[in-house]
Amino acid sequence: MTKYAVKQLSVFLENRRGRLADVAKVLAEAGINIRALFLADSSEFGILRLVVNNPEKAKAVLISKGFAANETDVFAVEVEDKPGGFYSVIKILAENGIDVEYTYAYAGASHTAILFFKVKNEDFSKALKLLEESGHKLIEAAKFYE
Repeated sequence: MTKYAVKQLSVFLENRRGRLADVAKVLAEAGINIRALFLADSSEFGILRLVVNNPEKAKAVLISKGFAANETDVFAVEVEDKPGGFYSVIKILAENGIDVEYTYAYAGASHTAILFFKVKNEDFSKALKLLEESGHKLIEAAKFYE
């Protein structure tokens, strides 16, 4: 799609004790480094969203161990880790009619935060263009695979 399309894995988990640890163990034993994660759950199941250093290998290993996993493209934006950092990105998307399906973040080094966004496929390129034109720093997917 683009150099900014970060491959995110979504892993479907039964909401029972130890299931998250099972995923972490499988990835650790396969030498997969988790770069970012987000877990959303309901009373019966959860969706673990992961950005890892080797998404193809991680997906194959998880599926071989009986986990339901799929790949989705997200993009990452680096912002200053201060009030308004998130707003500076979401404002541009909202003002241009781009709906965010979900987002998550982690604090980076040197007072920065990395924000991950999932938008509709048809809005992906438009979102990247708008953010680049506004001076936001998009993170190339390769950075997460190092």
